[in-house]
Amino acid sequence: MPALRIIARDPASRARAGVLTTAHGEVATPAFVPLATQGSVRGLAAAEVAALGYDMVLGNTFHLFLRPGGELVARLGGLHSFMGWERAIITDSGGFQVFSMGHGTVADEIKGRRPPLRGTGGGAGSGAILAIEEEGVRFRSYVDGSERFISPEISMAVQAQLGSDIVLAFDECTPFHAERDYTARSTERTHRWLDRCIDWRERHGGPVPRDSGSLFYAIVQGGVHEDLRIDSAAAVVASGAEGIAIGGSLGQDKAQMYEVIDWSTRELERLAPERPRHLLGIGEVDDLIRGVELGIDSFDCAMPTRLARHGTALVADPANRWRLAVDRPVFASDPAPLSQDCPCPACAGGLSRAYLHHLARCGEQTGGRLLSVHNLTFIATLMSRLRAGIIDGRLGDVARELRAGR
Repeated sequence: MPALRIIARDPASRARAGVLTTAHGEVATPAFVPLATQGSVRGLAAAEVAALGYDMVLGNTFHLFLRPGGELVARLGGLHSFMGWERAIITDSGGFQVFSMGHGTVADEIKGRRPPLRGTGGGAGSGAILAIEEEGVRFRSYVDGSERFISPEISMAVQAQLGSDIVLAFDECTPFHAERDYTARSTERTHRWLDRCIDWRERHGGPVPRDSGSLFYAIVQGGVHEDLRIDSAAAVVASGAEGIAIGGSLGQDKAQMYEVIDWSTRELERLAPERPRHLLGIGEVDDLIRGVELGIDSFDCAMPTRLARHGTALVADPANRWRLAVDRPVFASDPAPLSQDCPCPACAGGLSRAYLHHLARCGEQTGGRLLSVHNLTFIATLMSRLRAGIIDGRLGDVARELRAGR
């Protein structure tokens, strides 16, 4: 039985609404997945995230591998028990960290900063990649400066120890500015690593009971090259993975990103229309709308909580990228709530922009928490409207309303 049961499709796009079945419950799609990188959605208890209606969170294998370690989490009952989350968990494989240490962060990429491939950092807090090799990746831990190693097999083992509901294949994530030849060789290596991930799972299907019901997602790579993306989509479909993620740096601007996603989902719609599709690391409001139209079933991104920690709320204001920087002086005496119709505790409770401005300027943790809940409420409402639009046959109208800030 397919993991994703599709209940409605939009005839004018690739959008679909469905229900993804995992070992820890169902996930209504299209879905946004908050990041619980270190086993916590920043500043919020697991019960608070569940109360907002989220069915799944994302934990990060790389960070949890380094601290506190997969063995400890397994001894304490797996990540669900460790963090008190009873719903589904998807875990990133650690591949994105290969990208961020080897080629820089997304911010580095956008700003044109290109750090060298091999790092020389030696102390705690200065993690750096030492070598990307066929066997795996050697790197300097940001926790204590020690040399560590991660491979497809280690990534699978750690994700099994975490007890993930959705396990991601170990991959290398290349930036858009990488030369085509490097991107092609990297993508081929990612496919070889995929084979090793599958082989590990076939050989270790039973030792960890919590892992017995996990879904396995392979990752489409190929950079900004259409033929490489199409070839990669074919390879991951042929692997037999239950689901498919779209990864890698998707381009230098939104137009290129949408083009790359379009190539990928077009091929996946042709080859494996029933399999769930996850878009890694993307979650801006306009990207969610367009991603749903292009046939993405789930998304993950740090954006809602990261903005909140920096004094920024999500509001229906497309001219300002759906953002309101409440820490700006203009809001120091503003009596209005963040949003008139928002049901979050800050807005429904009558808290003013002036009060939230005060908390942000003082660095009060309460301010970050309130803004995090508000932003996650905003995204949950957005995804609910998109899903309802697909089911009701009104996605085109709903998308236009959202893009207009209504």
